[in-house]
Amino acid sequence: MKGVLLVNLGSPDSPTPKDVKPYLDEFLMDGRVIDAPKWLRTILVRGIILQTRPKKSAAAYQKIWWDSGSPLIVISERFLKKVRSQTELPVALGMRYGSGSIEEGLEQLRAQGVDEVLLVPLYPHYAMSSYETVVVDALEVQAQKFPDMQITTLPAFYRNPGYVKVLSDSIKDHLKDFEYDHILFSYHGIPERHIRKSDPTRFHCKIDGKCCSTNSVAHHTCYRHQCYDTTALITEALGLPEDKVSSSFQSRLAGDPWLKPYTDYEFKRLAEEGKTRLAVITPAFVSDCLETLEEIAMEGKEDFLEAGGTAYMHIPCLNDRDDWVALMGQWIDQWEKTGSLPV
Repeated sequence: MKGVLLVNLGSPDSPTPKDVKPYLDEFLMDGRVIDAPKWLRTILVRGIILQTRPKKSAAAYQKIWWDSGSPLIVISERFLKKVRSQTELPVALGMRYGSGSIEEGLEQLRAQGVDEVLLVPLYPHYAMSSYETVVVDALEVQAQKFPDMQITTLPAFYRNPGYVKVLSDSIKDHLKDFEYDHILFSYHGIPERHIRKSDPTRFHCKIDGKCCSTNSVAHHTCYRHQCYDTTALITEALGLPEDKVSSSFQSRLAGDPWLKPYTDYEFKRLAEEGKTRLAVITPAFVSDCLETLEEIAMEGKEDFLEAGGTAYMHIPCLNDRDDWVALMGQWIDQWEKTGSLPV
């Protein structure tokens, strides 16, 4: 029997240092998030980061926490409920980190008689620290706990025509009453070395301004290329002037070089160049979370206005939009009836 497992990032159980600390420990100790040797990762995470970061992160979570719980969890559960209405197949939800794990999701499906699972990482783009870690963890759990279960993984869907249309329509809907002079596509940041590590050719990804526009098999696992491709596809779909669109990367740790340009630097640059009415979209996420609601919607607005901007709009993620739900239902239906997956 077939079934579906939707997987999102996860969240602390509460916006308190006590609950944020174990969540951050699980997240940051993932070798695909901080890809240092385990001994060094342990020193960095447990010896340094977790001594101060939980308190700071808890304060950030408190700013965006809803009465009903973590926004990412609440949104994911709403999405789950709506997707279930689109199919007769059993559908469960798992989180890569924190409560409601991938293992728990697979156990829910097995209890309903499922032995063939469509794994849906809720990330449009391929990256070691998001899409890949979900797939690897799911396959490890399957091998250890569910050996008779077969898993098929939905590929990264950043350029799927249906997804491009849904995202374009969402942007258009939110911009209809906002007169902007620039749109910034702000993507989750990752270290540059992750791009090189994900390159199957071991030589294509030079991050030199040319490799992302030069055709290569490396693009199948190149987060940077896929992000820029998303911006180009949406720009074309909406007929946006290219001089009113740019891309940047948010969230980074000190030390190693991360993907550039940095979003916070772009806020200042755009304002200083006279782009004073800014709309910001965060296409690396399908569900609003700490990184979109606090870092972009709150801190980003403050940074941009302090730099001289006059108007700022954060465009929400797709969350549980009906057209996004319907598209997921179509993908599930295609897999159920034909065994094929969307491209």
